[in-house]
Amino acid sequence: MADASLSLVPLTPCAGLLPLTVGALSLSEVEPGHLTAIAPLRGKGAALAAAFKAAHGLDWPAPNRATGGDDARAVWFGHAHVLLMGPAPDPSLAAQASLTDVSDGWATVLLQGAGAADVLARITPIDLRPGMFQPGHTARTELLHMQSAIIRLSDDAFLIMGFRSMARTMVHDLKIAMEGVEARRAG
Repeated sequence: MADASLSLVPLTPCAGLLPLTVGALSLSEVEPGHLTAIAPLRGKGAALAAAFKAAHGLDWPAPNRATGGDDARAVWFGHAHVLLMGPAPDPSLAAQASLTDVSDGWATVLLQGAGAADVLARITPIDLRPGMFQPGHTARTELLHMQSAIIRLSDDAFLIMGFRSMARTMVHDLKIAMEGVEARRAG
């Protein structure tokens, strides 16, 4: 008989690291659901956008934009690629696109609270001013020394994605930046 205490237990990428609160700022892990990288086949971009809208009710996002909401989100992920977050892709999309399940490859966190943009300004090179990076905008960028995707959800809330293998480093870097912003506010 197998020892139940020796069985494998699935863990989220940020298990044991989050949630975290520093002053008015919070960082929590988000379960994004199914993550599918979608790349249109040659000459199928327009057909894919129409099929995607019909299948998921989401507009195909323009470069550096995200569409949808918490239950289903389409995120521009570089060139003509889109990341579908939430539902599994409708099988009919395979006629116009390459569909790749990347669910296990990403850690997704939510940074929110007054000063969230100030936290990110310390560790990413993108212009986060509200007039430049508005809700619904997204960027594939660096988060200190690692690649990430940042989606602005509201004035004080950002969805941040990093490679699962870098989850501990991502949380550490965000925590240090959160502490710096809070120390400056308190000081």
